[in-house]
Amino acid sequence: MPKLKFSLGLILPLLLALALPAGLGARLWLLDQRVASDGAEVAVEIPKGAGVMLVGELLVKAGVIRSAWGFALASRLTSLGPLKAGEYGLSPAMSQRMILNHLARGKVLLHSVTIPEGFTLTQVVARLAEARLLDPASALELARDPEFVASLGLVGDSLEGYLFPDTYRLPRGLGAKAVLTILVRRFQAEWKALEPLAAQRGLGQRRAVILASIIEREARVDQERPLISAVYHNRLKLGMKLQADPTVIYGLEGFDGNLTRAHLERDHAYNTYTREGLPPGPICSPGLASLKAALRPAAVDYLYFVAKGDGSHAFSRAYQDQINNINRYQRRN
Repeated sequence: MPKLKFSLGLILPLLLALALPAGLGARLWLLDQRVASDGAEVAVEIPKGAGVMLVGELLVKAGVIRSAWGFALASRLTSLGPLKAGEYGLSPAMSQRMILNHLARGKVLLHSVTIPEGFTLTQVVARLAEARLLDPASALELARDPEFVASLGLVGDSLEGYLFPDTYRLPRGLGAKAVLTILVRRFQAEWKALEPLAAQRGLGQRRAVILASIIEREARVDQERPLISAVYHNRLKLGMKLQADPTVIYGLEGFDGNLTRAHLERDHAYNTYTREGLPPGPICSPGLASLKAALRPAAVDYLYFVAKGDGSHAFSRAYQDQINNINRYQRRN
């Protein structure tokens, strides 16, 4: 902690008082100082490496203490340790003792951010950036760094599919590496419970996540996830192309929301109409329900499904039934 320089005429009387038996009252008075009896909480950002005087000046500017030097002296009267950087929620009704306790213990503000199921990597990063939890450009670069991906114990060239959908409460200032790691560790915790089921089915983690990501983008009704999973498992077993529209869309740059026949015929790595098997990577972050569905498909022989327009799908085994369902649900005038 840097040495403090105060006016001798200003500080000496108080120091003398603190040295006397009656100084205990002065100590308590100083530590219990507060600006007001009530007041709204304000966010105060304490930068890394800030000395106690700079911290005091920031707190004065925020209106939660009266004097930077008084705060600095109060900090000398405690044994709480150094003040930690971060964003804090502080009020003018808090005593200097309470403020020092918050800063020394690192009781930073936590910001709630929800990552929905089915978000792509870019959407997840954008949502985190909106909450000011990371810088989007550096986060995307890091999330697409194969070395960073491998350091987290994952296979692939990006974190697509592994940033687990959930509601998180995170402090600002952690940085992209820490935030992305938290989301990946959340995925890994969920996956650990699913590993026995995956082993029974002979499905590795990456293939399961890829399949679950397609299910996530197709399903609108929870009960249909195992049925959609069954269709893709059955197709893979028979060597049929998956023909999954969401994979085609994922591989299109600047997609405008209108999927055309030309899009389906345009070959690219994620076009499951032109290429057999699973695409090379996940197309979004699947939730737990889709991960479970990928590992536990329904015991049905369906090979086709078509959207009915209300969020649900019509499933069929025969191609002619699929054509009939398309005519019924998607070619209405």
